[in-house]
Amino acid sequence: MKKIYVIALLGLLMLLSISFGSWNLIRDGAQDSLRAVYARPVAEWPKPSIDTGVMWEEFAPLPNFDTSYFRMMEQADVILGRMLFFDPRLSGSNQISCSTCHNPQTSWADKLSTSVGHDHQTGSRNTLSLLNVHARKTFFWDGRATTLEEQVKSPIQAHDEMAMDPTKLPRKLRKIKGYRTLVKNAYGTEKITFDHIAQALAAFQRTISSRQSRFDRFLKGEYKMLTDQEIQGMHLFRTKARCMNCHHGQYLTDEQFHNIGLTYYKRKYEDLGRYNVTGHPDDVGKFRTPSLRDIMNTDPWMHNGLFDNITGLMNMYNSGMQMNTAKPEVKAADPLAPVTDPLMKPLKLTKGEIRDVIAFLQAVTATEYKMRRPTELPK
Repeated sequence: MKKIYVIALLGLLMLLSISFGSWNLIRDGAQDSLRAVYARPVAEWPKPSIDTGVMWEEFAPLPNFDTSYFRMMEQADVILGRMLFFDPRLSGSNQISCSTCHNPQTSWADKLSTSVGHDHQTGSRNTLSLLNVHARKTFFWDGRATTLEEQVKSPIQAHDEMAMDPTKLPRKLRKIKGYRTLVKNAYGTEKITFDHIAQALAAFQRTISSRQSRFDRFLKGEYKMLTDQEIQGMHLFRTKARCMNCHHGQYLTDEQFHNIGLTYYKRKYEDLGRYNVTGHPDDVGKFRTPSLRDIMNTDPWMHNGLFDNITGLMNMYNSGMQMNTAKPEVKAADPLAPVTDPLMKPLKLTKGEIRDVIAFLQAVTATEYKMRRPTELPK
């Protein structure tokens, strides 16, 4: 009787282990079984390891290529926006265009730790890629803009970026016959306003999207598109590595703001992040969760471009990043003392597991699409 009880208990424990998503038996060696688990519709996958209270969405593939893209690129406002995007005359020096920092040859970012703008001034934050910017709910690392039209105005005016007086730019462009024609085609008037410029730039940027990756094709049922190592990495991403607490859904981002321990509070590289927008002490050091779409093409990473090595970045997350979080008594004495998000926890990933997760991130990254620059700007 005792033997039967022990066997039943072991069976129950095994079922509980699987139902709670640990998948220990699979993870510990039965790779064929792990592939079988994920070679099913996404709705039938084991639930990821998500902390209580976190709102999350399951992975979803990017849509198939939309042939209406070509018609969209022929829209008058998109044509105008594309010309403006690549035109250095939008800057005060006539030397800096939007594409200076958002280069189509480098996945619509600039491959620099922090951007370089007017008079070779260096900014304090990394240039975010414009890939899939149409899907963002807020803009900039601190979320200070809530519409794309609002966002595009900021770098044009910023002295350390394009340094252009917004009251002078419309007059400057009105002197160019080609722009008067393009604006009339788009908005029915030759009178150019700063709002016209922002609207056209936003219309063009909404066309900048990631291409489908092998990950997308796997999600759609092409189960041979991922290697065993990449499937293992995806499983770790969903479970032990805890990545899906912040990186989930179609664009692998929760669109939220988190302090992951890189505020440099009261030090040389201090950046209070979201606090500068809201003024709320709890927002000190919080930055927007970036999308992981095309992640391996958009280095260096983090709000300050601190990491250009993906293994180093993974080691940082593996540590849990709680060493600089303010203790309650410190926070009480200094309301701005940063507290690292409790979602950040030591992961205890092995070196091999880190390599597996990196392999998965490679699968999430699509082939780079290099849009051609206009061969001639309006005259």
